[in-house]
Amino acid sequence: MSHEKTLTESAPIFKTSSIGDYPSSLSRRAFMHSALATSALAIAGCSTATRPRKAATVVPLRREIGAMYAALPNEKFPVPAADLSRIPERFYRRRVDFSSAEEPGTIIVDTSSFYLYLIEPQQKAMRYGVGLGKAGFEWSGRARVAWKQEWPKWTPPAEMIAREPELEKYSAKNGGMPPGLDNPLGSRALYIFEGNVDTLYRIHGSPEYWTIGKAVSSGCVRMVNQDVIDLYDRIKGSPQIVVL
Repeated sequence: MSHEKTLTESAPIFKTSSIGDYPSSLSRRAFMHSALATSALAIAGCSTATRPRKAATVVPLRREIGAMYAALPNEKFPVPAADLSRIPERFYRRRVDFSSAEEPGTIIVDTSSFYLYLIEPQQKAMRYGVGLGKAGFEWSGRARVAWKQEWPKWTPPAEMIAREPELEKYSAKNGGMPPGLDNPLGSRALYIFEGNVDTLYRIHGSPEYWTIGKAVSSGCVRMVNQDVIDLYDRIKGSPQIVVL
């Protein structure tokens, strides 16, 4: 299917008054009060009343969707093509109209709709579908991408190892899991910090691209490997990230 046409759908419009419209820090407590309601609404196909929506025009990317998700043989670990039949069309990468007070380059994650937006000039954004684990619903507020890494190692946290002792071989003391196609962080990872403190939250690729648009058992914000590579190449410096 080609992007050489115009589509319309609902997209969030965020308040333009000030950055004070967003929480000032990452908040687990906020999740405890709102995650159950958010999850229930997501299951029911609804959105929260605090996120007004209007029709948005999807701007063509000028290339076939198949090309966007084709194999990447020149990567350090060659990435196979994604099977598009396993990803709902609404989660394909698209450029959309997007009204926001945020500066271009800011990343916004809307956990209620399973979308990540990279803000662009002229009221546009590049939109990606994402999957969310429990941790992805636990964080909200404003932070920054402190650093990013190609083909990262993965180190499961101690609480995960306690639940799954077989992961001990990938613990910090054992050097973590080497990068590769089977690594849970996939082809790229963005490391989220609040100030100079690592929140332990990540935006990352995933070999399990069929989980995009779903809540899965673990992880933070996961993307199709081709999408996270595209995002990685677009962001500059240490951009702000706002999680709703």
